[in-house]
Amino acid sequence: MTEIKVEVFSSSTDSEQDIPLISSNIQAGFPSPALDFVDLSIDLNRYVVKHQGDSMRDAGIGDGDLLVIDKGIEPSDGKIAICFIDGEFTLKRIKIEKDICWLVPANENYKPIKVSPENNFLIWGIVTFTIKAF
Repeated sequence: MTEIKVEVFSSSTDSEQDIPLISSNIQAGFPSPALDFVDLSIDLNRYVVKHQGDSMRDAGIGDGDLLVIDKGIEPSDGKIAICFIDGEFTLKRIKIEKDICWLVPANENYKPIKVSPENNFLIWGIVTFTIKAF
């Protein structure tokens, strides 16, 4: 069985790719005049990776979706994370049972990965948002 990988962009943060960050709800009606005064932005180079594959499709993450990653969130049971295991990146849900960590896909066609002390393993970041590919 072939493991589906996550493509991690190695972006340069020398130049910023700022987009407006609106911290309020957006209505579907007429635009708010307050939006003319948006002064916050977010640099997507620092937070976004592109997902490839279908191992997390039942969690609503599809091939080509962009994922916003937070490296500051503490990994915990049930979180979806980008993990680095034995030289490869993968996107899976973390499952912790006693002293065992599992990387669980959201697609029955893939098997969970048991992380052992022999693995070169790192939780690279926790998924906080998905930007859908159309």
